[in-house]
Amino acid sequence: MNFDAVLIPLRRAESIKQGYWHDKTINDYLDACVSSCPDKIALTAVQVEGGASRSFTYREMAAMADRIAVGLARLGVGRNDVVACQLPNWWQFTLTYLACSRIGAVINPLMHIFRERELSFMLKHGAAKVLIAPKVFRGFDYEKMVTALQPTLPELQQVIIIDGSGANSFDKLLTEPKWEQAPDAAEILGRSRPGPDDVTQLIYTSGTTGEPKGVMHTANTTMSNITPYAARLHLSADDVVLMASPMSHQTGFLYGLMMPIMLKASAVLQDIWEPKKAVQLISEHGVTFTMASTPFLTDLARTVSESGEGVPTLRTFVCAGAPIPGPLVEQARQAMGTKIISAWGMSENGAVTLTKLDDDDERSVNSDGCPLPGVALKVVDFDGAELPTGTAGRLLLRSCSNFGGYLHRPHLNGTDAEGWFDTGDLARIDEQGYVRITGRSKDVIIRGGENIPVVEIESMLYRHPAISQVVIVAYPDERMGERACAIVVPKTDKDIDLPSIVEFLKAQKVAMQYIPERLIVREKLPSTPSGKVQKFKLREMLQDGSL
Repeated sequence: MNFDAVLIPLRRAESIKQGYWHDKTINDYLDACVSSCPDKIALTAVQVEGGASRSFTYREMAAMADRIAVGLARLGVGRNDVVACQLPNWWQFTLTYLACSRIGAVINPLMHIFRERELSFMLKHGAAKVLIAPKVFRGFDYEKMVTALQPTLPELQQVIIIDGSGANSFDKLLTEPKWEQAPDAAEILGRSRPGPDDVTQLIYTSGTTGEPKGVMHTANTTMSNITPYAARLHLSADDVVLMASPMSHQTGFLYGLMMPIMLKASAVLQDIWEPKKAVQLISEHGVTFTMASTPFLTDLARTVSESGEGVPTLRTFVCAGAPIPGPLVEQARQAMGTKIISAWGMSENGAVTLTKLDDDDERSVNSDGCPLPGVALKVVDFDGAELPTGTAGRLLLRSCSNFGGYLHRPHLNGTDAEGWFDTGDLARIDEQGYVRITGRSKDVIIRGGENIPVVEIESMLYRHPAISQVVIVAYPDERMGERACAIVVPKTDKDIDLPSIVEFLKAQKVAMQYIPERLIVREKLPSTPSGKVQKFKLREMLQDGSL
């Protein structure tokens, strides 16, 4: 794969000069852990269904990473080859990333909710050479799905199945043979280690074009975000990180997979969100920190309050993906004694803004935090003119952690000659530099931290035989932040209901989280004189109950 990460060279000199880029990779950090704390528990991965658990010391983790790396090389994986990984928060996810980093391969994390439609596009666009998936997870047969897809993807040479019994078993191919002891292992592990500006992660994000975009990141871009993030939160080697947010999102990947290794800390992975299990893990492992979206915080606070089981070691919960309701912050503080931190970020940058540990709790209710070191923000109008403090407008950022660009789509990079990236969000900044996201110019709904590609779903619904016109807009939800509502004008003499829409989209192999959960039928939709539907009016009507 040829990666066109054109945004990296443009800011290298300044990022080095300012001390934001340290020219290290995850290999350097893992090697340092093995040198200084080889027998410390690095990773504990827990499967909620069945209760399986596996732990690795740093010494064991590095040895397994080497083993998997040589195994991948035996399958023809080399420098700049893409290894797609559609896994829950299992230890194999972490070890596959570390193995890829040993041989210069690029990991492509894929959400486990994706089905044929999403996977087909991403695997083809990213030219994945290998796909690693579960045999079965939460009752869904991934092996059947990906095996059927493989013939349609000429670049996909190998499908590897975890818990599989055939010749494509993860264990048989990668972890059972002692590949690291082979005569050529040292040469394989030494010849292709990536540099700090090489692409190491390809992660897809939904946009308004109807197709996901492949975000390219390097060690320098990711680590220049993690380092100030951990510093602001006073995290260190003494911390234990619980990660139940999917590692196929940047939240889980950056702060549950990479950050603990960079800090020489310990990570605990939970594959299915179950708040009672989270309380148990926090107590059992002395968890001090976690990060997730608002529904996770709601569930955890409620469980602690109702069960009476405390989580005294949990000092900090970083909440991102949707505004945090004031009562929830108060409830969480009273029930758990945990500091609630509000954050905002993007796949393209990682966390951009965070409140501070010594901020009043009200800051986490009324703002999304202030910029991390290495980040500059400004709010401009739609002509690009900077707006006064407190005025809402388009949010631009310039950051050391900005991505390298969108794979094969440099025209969509949204970054000007001065390095300002158009976030696609609307925001205001107060006199103290704290940001509040007020809306999105991108037509995306965020449901529990998961972006719903609205344009793509609308396009499919236009093919429904009973639909004449359709738009999808967000409506507020206490737990998920937002949910999707389909507002439909039916064809003459046609009836339409929500079950038929759900079944129609399921037949198109759409992920369940993307399917609208509410339907409103109207005779016509509000529009401009040119005929463009005024979605903002529909959102307002949904929010005030007049629709």
